[in-house]
Parts: sequence; C-alpha cells; structure tokens
Amino acid sequence: MQQMNPMEILLVEDNPADVELTLRALKKHNLTNKVQVVSDGAQALDYLFGTGAFAGQTKPLTPKVVFLDLKLPKVDGREVLRRMKADDRTRLIPVVVLTSSKEESDIVETYKLGVNSYVVKPLDFNKFVETVSELGLYWLLLNQSPF
Repeated sequence: MQQMNPMEILLVEDNPADVELTLRALKKHNLTNKVQVVSDGAQALDYLFGTGAFAGQTKPLTPKVVFLDLKLPKVDGREVLRRMKADDRTRLIPVVVLTSSKEESDIVETYKLGVNSYVVKPLDFNKFVETVSELGLYWLLLNQSPF
C-alpha cells in the first residue's frame, strides 16, 4: 500500500527567480503546498538522507520526484544525482534535471548517472510556466511512483 506523502516535489534550485517561476507554474494546478525548496546540493542531500538541518526527522520524507538544477553551490547537481542513485533509500526516486544547460556532455553524463528526464528551462516566461506545469502534472498525477 502506498504511504500518504505530504511532500511530493523536492525542488533543488539556487536561482530565486527560477524558484518563483517554478512555484507559480505549480500553483496553477494547486501543487505548491506539496513542494520543498532547497537552494543547494548539500541541502538536498541533507533533506533526502535526514542529515544536517533535517536530522532528527523520524524518517526522511521521500518525495515523488526531484526537480534538480545542475549548476548548484556547495554540491553540484551531478553529485546529488550520483549519491541518490547509489543509495538504496533514494535510488528509485525519479529525478528530473531542470537546467539551462544544453551541453551534450551534461545530457549524456546525467543519463549515465540515472536521471529519469532532462529538461532545458525555456527562456520565455510562458513556455517556462507551461513546461513546469506539465512536468508537475506528469510526475505527480500520471506517473506511477514506487513511493
């Protein structure tokens, strides 16, 4: 039986403007109350593994999906992805890289590390909102999660 999970999206993004746009897009479909935002890779790992500022949780909350930027302070997105996919506790959590990088090497490397989807952030505001809305709806409502 699937556990009820009040937190469904872990948004790992260091750009406040992109956080705001992402939350606005998700709000269109009443998904913002289910989002945890962290601003760097170290916070993401702390959240996922119940360490640092998130130590003391009886059990780390398992998101249904992680929206992960690649260019992050402290610990970059590739390393977050690498650690998630190497650990049995987080290996099955779907990860969507949501980044401005169109570099083929970034795309290839993240797929080798186990990313579930790679999405380049549209520069146009309306396209950005539409893209994030579609991602939220797909990963939370259509995709069948193991969590």
